[in-house]
Amino acid sequence: MADKTIVILISGRGSNMEAILEARLPARAAAVISSNPTARGLDLARARGIATAVVHHRSYEERSAFDTALAAEIDRHRPDLVVLAGFMRILTPAFIERYRGRIMNIHPSLLPAFPGLDTHRRALEAGVRVHGCTVHFVTPALDNGPIIVQAAVPVQPGDTEERLASRVLAEEHRVYPQAIRWFCEGRLRLGRNGAVTVDAARAANGALTAPPLEAH
Repeated sequence: MADKTIVILISGRGSNMEAILEARLPARAAAVISSNPTARGLDLARARGIATAVVHHRSYEERSAFDTALAAEIDRHRPDLVVLAGFMRILTPAFIERYRGRIMNIHPSLLPAFPGLDTHRRALEAGVRVHGCTVHFVTPALDNGPIIVQAAVPVQPGDTEERLASRVLAEEHRVYPQAIRWFCEGRLRLGRNGAVTVDAARAANGALTAPPLEAH
């Protein structure tokens, strides 16, 4: 099976992007595209010899014009999968439809809980006992697409936003590469009810993760 081609979209430091690039996936990262010209992740990608581009959202008065320019840059690389890795722009329904079934995002909460921003603060304020992250296919509804995989961590007494965020981020770096691996191996199935299943997901040690991750 030939490696799939992915394009990664970022807006900032690129820690999830870096985890993906280090995971030795059956995928070729054709490009990293940022909405922010000063994103640190651009330097990380360049250091690895990956093509980079900037589509600066402030250069476009209309969101649709930004999305058109972004899609044109993505399509130059003909990706099998578009990966949002800390990409801090809300995309139009037309853009999302263009990549339906082949655009993923990771969100720092156990969706459908705490969509949007400030998830760690909101989780602490709500007094939840577990928190975590979710990889999902992107749909026009914000943070509401079909869930691929989730990982949960305990909320500990005295937790701050920073401590909780750090534990969640460690799980993000585990589950996002695995979700991309499943996609590239053709193992994700999207049912008519919108639920995602993974062919032959096998249990492994570690944090509570559903579906369970696999050792590589």
